[in-house]
Amino acid sequence: MKLLFDARYIRTDFHDGISRYTTELGNALARQVPVTFIISDRAQLKFLPPGAEYVELHAPTSIREPLSALWLNKFHPDVVVSTLQTIGSVGRKFKMVLNQQDMTYYKHASPPPQFSAAVRATWWLYHATYMPGRLVLRGADLVATVSETSKQEISAANLTNKPIVVVPNAARDLSELLPSAPYVLNKPKNLVYMGAFIPYKNAETLIEALEWLPGKTLHLLSRIKPARKAELQKLVPKGAKVVFHGGVSDEEYAKLLADNAIMVSASKSEGFGLPLVEAQKLGVACVVSDIEVFHEVGGNAALYADPDDPQQFAARIASLDDKQLRDDLIEKGKKQAAKYSWDNSAATLLEAIHKL
Repeated sequence: MKLLFDARYIRTDFHDGISRYTTELGNALARQVPVTFIISDRAQLKFLPPGAEYVELHAPTSIREPLSALWLNKFHPDVVVSTLQTIGSVGRKFKMVLNQQDMTYYKHASPPPQFSAAVRATWWLYHATYMPGRLVLRGADLVATVSETSKQEISAANLTNKPIVVVPNAARDLSELLPSAPYVLNKPKNLVYMGAFIPYKNAETLIEALEWLPGKTLHLLSRIKPARKAELQKLVPKGAKVVFHGGVSDEEYAKLLADNAIMVSASKSEGFGLPLVEAQKLGVACVVSDIEVFHEVGGNAALYADPDDPQQFAARIASLDDKQLRDDLIEKGKKQAAKYSWDNSAATLLEAIHKL
């Protein structure tokens, strides 16, 4: 089987969710079967297996994207796997697997701010009206998504009439980036949030919760636009401490999680919730939103709070000052995180492909 894997969503500065998913799944597939990678920037090669075979294609945002299949036909693939759904299927002579990570952008159609005005407008139209998404996904042979929750939501929205396979995220072993194990001295002092600052991610609740958490510092790790940062700074309670890191390396991320910390997220919508599993695998306690997908991923190994109730969030966080509760949650978290691995996810995808 000749498999082409679309690696054009790999970012070459800091990974976002889809960039990491693409990187890890692509590498896991290459450990099991021969893979030829599709790239749009040779800088992406450093995230792929050494000496990997590759072909070059335009960027996913190119006006030529709807006709991508016509160009890919000349390589005679048996199957093309893409971790998003921008790639065109018109005229294809191969099997195609597209990934619908989740339904978040259909429920919250505001586009990521880093894109150009033209791309943002197209993004909004694409998600505000379900028809383009249906046309794209029904042009594939198989649709992959990251959780059972997302699979149910995609089916309920009638977004595709093709088989859907769950190919979960998995956590990196962040301990490999640390000189020593995570620690908590008496009580956790740091709250760590890894995620975007678009409205549904709901960083507001985390900031407002500090009113009931004296002595704790909230670390917001991701890059943020100056205007959005100013909005959030206005919400910081008097005397509370919030650190805007503006983007961190993997090593810095691991170090912050390991430093007397609790992982937090008040997001109102997710497809999976990878930072939750990363923290659990590292041995860090987690307090997250009481939403279905976090329960699926975190199981009984996290604490849950109403994302619209900052005081309840604060109470859950404060409860982890109790060492026995915290240690119990950490042990459960390690077991929960062990359920997810990239090699298992790649094997699940390959099994579904062989059935096509």
